[in-house]
Amino acid sequence: MDLLFKIDWYKVLVPSTSIAELFVRGTLVYLMLFAILRFLPNRQIGTVGISDLLVVVLFAEAAQNAMASNYTAISDGVILVSTIIFWSYTLNWLGFKFRRFQRFLNPPPTPLVVNGRMMRQNLEQQLISQDELMSMLRKQGVQKMSEVKLAFMESDGNISVITNSAKSTISKEVSQDESELMPQNK
Repeated sequence: MDLLFKIDWYKVLVPSTSIAELFVRGTLVYLMLFAILRFLPNRQIGTVGISDLLVVVLFAEAAQNAMASNYTAISDGVILVSTIIFWSYTLNWLGFKFRRFQRFLNPPPTPLVVNGRMMRQNLEQQLISQDELMSMLRKQGVQKMSEVKLAFMESDGNISVITNSAKSTISKEVSQDESELMPQNK
């Protein structure tokens, strides 16, 4: 009966590995995975940011190990999760404060179409076929490549499109909005 209700609090709460070693292990794994994910083609990631994806995966792993007793103490998992939070926040803060660092964290937009012409080298670099590009353009309301002034692969994996008619459409919308705001004289 003692086996059912006896808890070894020392084993549960006191880390089985040194805090410094857990921090170094967590740091190395986080930064290694971040670097690998940063340089994969964007289309593999979709709309989830690199650091978001990395944090979720590492949280799940660290928490799972702490819950399943692969560590001998819950504090081991807490230290690893804290290390992941630390590096995620630190990298985001550095990217916010230093423009040069932001370019490392998030790649600049890659032009895929310029003035109706596909940039084949950039398409190959991003592993996007011509058919896939046309499919993405159609989803944005573009029927012909000649309608596209600029199309970019953004750092989050989405494609942004500026059409040749975008400027005239925007000016029409602004004119309509201004006329609605103007008082009507009767």
